[in-house]
Amino acid sequence: MLPVVAIVGRPNVGKSTLFNALTRTRDALVADMPGVTRDRQYGISAVGERACVLIDTGGLVGQAEGIDYLTAKQVHQAIDESELVLFVVSARDGLTHEDEDISQLLRQHDRPVLLIGNKTDGTDPDVALAEFSVLGMGPALPVAASHRRGMTDLMDEAANVLPPMIEDGTGPDEDKDRLRLAIVGRPNVGKSTLVNRMLGEERVMAFDQPGTTRDSISTFMEHAGINYELIDTAGVRRRSRVTDVVEKFSIIKALQAIGRAHVVVLMLDASEGLTDQDTTLLGHILQQGRALVIALNKWDGMEEYDRKQVLSTMDRRLQYVPWARQIRLSALHGSGLKELIKAVTEAWRSATMVMPTPELTRVLQKAWEAHQPPMSQGRTSRLRFAHAGGSLPPRIIIHGNRTDAIPASYKRYLENVFIRHFKLRGTPLQIDFRSGDNPYKDKKNRLTQRQIAKRKRLKKFTKRKSRK
Repeated sequence: MLPVVAIVGRPNVGKSTLFNALTRTRDALVADMPGVTRDRQYGISAVGERACVLIDTGGLVGQAEGIDYLTAKQVHQAIDESELVLFVVSARDGLTHEDEDISQLLRQHDRPVLLIGNKTDGTDPDVALAEFSVLGMGPALPVAASHRRGMTDLMDEAANVLPPMIEDGTGPDEDKDRLRLAIVGRPNVGKSTLVNRMLGEERVMAFDQPGTTRDSISTFMEHAGINYELIDTAGVRRRSRVTDVVEKFSIIKALQAIGRAHVVVLMLDASEGLTDQDTTLLGHILQQGRALVIALNKWDGMEEYDRKQVLSTMDRRLQYVPWARQIRLSALHGSGLKELIKAVTEAWRSATMVMPTPELTRVLQKAWEAHQPPMSQGRTSRLRFAHAGGSLPPRIIIHGNRTDAIPASYKRYLENVFIRHFKLRGTPLQIDFRSGDNPYKDKKNRLTQRQIAKRKRLKKFTKRKSRK
């Protein structure tokens, strides 16, 4: 079991930059302004010989209210989970009253603490960090997280403080069979509330204000023998309404989470129905080829007439994704949660299904015999065999002749045949055609090229002879 290390400090001292440097990732959102990080972000340290779980936290401020209070609550939970705390201070700003308040807080939690002096580049570390000795936490360890200097010394020092690692067969590579589930949608549709409801705890901040979640937060759970990685993302608004730089990066990370996920839950506010921004997000999901479940949240607060109107609109506007299941739920009260998890698992298994070549070929032959493609130039296309070409999404490659003449309508017919036979739910299916090479055509082309070369040589010989 890997030990847990929490990174704490006041806002804008470089906690997220240090987290990214130690994990050698860009998982934590970084910007030159305070208050960017709000939720707990987990990662595995990739520096030094001793691996550990790192927790990036939001900045602690005095007199925390509203979102700042919820951020402080997340920090306290991270400290309680940890076996070591990295207390980050800024060598450029010097000692502040907030640093002193945080040091008092850490003493109350009774956890081992390493004092980390960040932003020491361009300064004399001994001089810049001398004043922090009054905190009574030992000498500050100088680092420059933005340049990844001092990371190895930091982790070596942490290894001396952490308890011995217990070998239980788990490690950074234990998530090979983990279902990655991204929850996306517009701001304030209940994504964080759904994550907390699925986990049974206040894992991420849920606040009645759009834009509460800024980073893509990953957390893990196990249900019915399946390991899940839940990715809570920031709300995606129209591009014209996005002016804040941090929000722009939040949206980029949300779209990147779609590419990383196996299954995507597109959350909609049932009271507002399907908006243009929802269809834009749906286009990103389909472009990535991800398995999809559509969740209609806040369903319990609607009248029966409004429910019928929403369902009618959804059926009319989502005819191009008939394979995506629509789940009606209430993230706040937990109704519909079992149906959602069942739909997600079903979509994941469909997207990763192994389809044997003999079975694919048999289904193809029956479909071709029952309904052949329309004739083109007096001839019809002959489909010979099929095999799997990949998963997530499942891809079928069909070989035959004159496949370039097959219309899109016949391709949709084959898609429906394969979907019904293999009982695929919640995932798109891609079909590609391959035309067989004509050996006589290749031989003819080679002979023609030889004849052309022979004629060129003969022509040159004739010109030389005429000159003589």
